[in-house]
Amino acid sequence: MDTFDPVPIFRYQEMEQKEENDLNLKAMNAEELREQAHKMVDFIADYYKTIESFPVLSQVQPGYLGKLLPDSAPTCPESLQHVLNDVQEKILPGVTHWQSPNYFAYFPSNSSIAGFLGEMLSAGLNIVGFSWITSPAATELEAIVLDWLAKALLLSHDFFSTGQGGGVIQGTASEAVLVVLVAARDKILRTVGRTALPKLVTYASDQTHSSLQKACQIGGLDPELCRLLKTDSSTNFALSPDVLSEAISDDIASGLIPFFLCANVGTTSSTAVDPLPALAKVTRTNNIWFHVDAAYAGSACICPEYRHFIDGVEEADSFNMNAHKWFLTNFDCSLLWVKERSALIQSLSTNPEYLKNKASEGNMVIDYKDWQIPLGRRFRSLKLWMVLRLYGLEGLQAHIRSHIAMAAYFEELVVQDKRFKVVAPRTFSLVCFRLLPPPNSKDNGNKLNHDLIDLVNSTGSVFITHTVLSGEFVLRFAVGAPLTEVRHVKAAWQILQEKATALLQIYH
Repeated sequence: MDTFDPVPIFRYQEMEQKEENDLNLKAMNAEELREQAHKMVDFIADYYKTIESFPVLSQVQPGYLGKLLPDSAPTCPESLQHVLNDVQEKILPGVTHWQSPNYFAYFPSNSSIAGFLGEMLSAGLNIVGFSWITSPAATELEAIVLDWLAKALLLSHDFFSTGQGGGVIQGTASEAVLVVLVAARDKILRTVGRTALPKLVTYASDQTHSSLQKACQIGGLDPELCRLLKTDSSTNFALSPDVLSEAISDDIASGLIPFFLCANVGTTSSTAVDPLPALAKVTRTNNIWFHVDAAYAGSACICPEYRHFIDGVEEADSFNMNAHKWFLTNFDCSLLWVKERSALIQSLSTNPEYLKNKASEGNMVIDYKDWQIPLGRRFRSLKLWMVLRLYGLEGLQAHIRSHIAMAAYFEELVVQDKRFKVVAPRTFSLVCFRLLPPPNSKDNGNKLNHDLIDLVNSTGSVFITHTVLSGEFVLRFAVGAPLTEVRHVKAAWQILQEKATALLQIYH
């Protein structure tokens, strides 16, 4: 006869009691989530309430955090309050505050209440929507909101999901240009043969984002055949169609195969806009994939008065804008439209047995895993959907217009001070300017302007960045943080003037 051993049950009960006593936070429990999430939301709201009290650019030195945190993970659970205290005291000093109203660097990376709520909901559902069957709503909502935006941007019907193309959310513009470059590469190689890979030539202006060069490296293309064509102030740093045509003709004569052009609407350095209609004629004549990168400026084109900057996009094969830059949608959310989705799918699709299902096998649905680099993907369309619904197109247009108006105001301030000059036309909400050097300057004022930006940023009261245009060190002032008001623009200009005055006394 079997004997009953009470020890395992006793140990199990003991284990349950220990868990109840010792574990501060369950992996998931609705009521604990409610309690702890309230604390986190309060912490974040307080952060935004006091964001102007922080130095915009972090003032810490490399390696600072290793001196403040232990060298191994905690063995026992800690309280959320203890962690938040560490965030306040140890993490925030090492944060550059992109959402500060005094942030004028790079390009904006917008956060908003709607974007935050959508991100929270996405994290709460925590689905991995690589194919339709893994969460049908994730796939279908993405197609719908990308069609909504295609309609708002007046894109041709070829870019809609109801046609042969459609939209997809990538992580960044770097991913977007990589996937279309690979699609273009494979498309041409199906015609000329895979042995022609070393002959493929990519074109763009020298103002194009460095992500294109990285895409060429990842795509196995010869980096020497990534032609970054020279621009200058005579075209406002836009790519000349004549220069492009000449480069293509020279390459064809050398036995090379032109296959890809990346044009820009709003370059990183100066927001230059390439002439899309004229470039489209060149690409059409030479059977070249035409990609339009409007990562920053594409958002402005939902405003009727700025839509003309993407005239000609109807001739493009692909078009990209970052909703996470200037469209009140929290990072990351890069929107890519293609005219021919089959080109992406042929290059990026895999179909292992463990992912096969009736809907996919029957070609009844979109599987976005075949439109991107990774397999897994987050429910990013939720936050874009919430932004569009909670602000509406009118609210988003007002957001864009207010930043452009503030940038125009800053430009006026620069023009009024004869010690400065505006270096490139202000097209959207970026002003490129520099402090004019004394007559005896040996480097055309490059060191002077480098010193000026260092002095300004070291105050912690404002953060701006720089570029180089035609050999000149140029300061960039990008208005775009959601909390920025005219008073912040005025304060930033006052700091620039004060530091310029101090520097000019030294340099004279």
